Amino acid sequence: MSSISELMTDDHRGCDEIYASAEEAIAEGKFDEGLSLWMNFCARIEQHFTLEEQALFPAFEEVTGMQAGPTLVMRGEHLQMREMFKSITSAIDAKDTDEALGQCESLMIFMQQHNMKEEQVLYPMLNDTLPKEDTVYKISEALVA
Repeated sequence: MSSISELMTDDHRGCDEIYASAEEAIAEGKFDEGLSLWMNFCARIEQHFTLEEQALFPAFEEVTGMQAGPTLVMRGEHLQMREMFKSITSAIDAKDTDEALGQCESLMIFMQQHNMKEEQVLYPMLNDTLPKEDTVYKISEALVA
């Protein structure tokens, strides 16, 4: 059976692949394809954020009693990324390659730092505190949806 860390890290990688394809299409001036891939990425990452914010984080907070710990930081970073997604979408809509790619670069750096914190700190904490079988099942179901 997979762990919470493995499932969520794999989902990060899946999102990264879509992101890279969108960025490549934008760099090549294929704006329709780039926008389609970008919207796919946004939907996929939103599914990931929602799983964390509505299932994993509240379960962790309930078990540990930590309300102002790492989950609060991650929620704040999710909000920042959502704002970045909107700006990038606008730049793609405007067919502004330089603006879109510049913002994508900033987002990529931010996402890499965010993912590292989740993968190296938060997910191992989730593995240690949440009931494994039930949580892994819920994650698997949510990521398939």
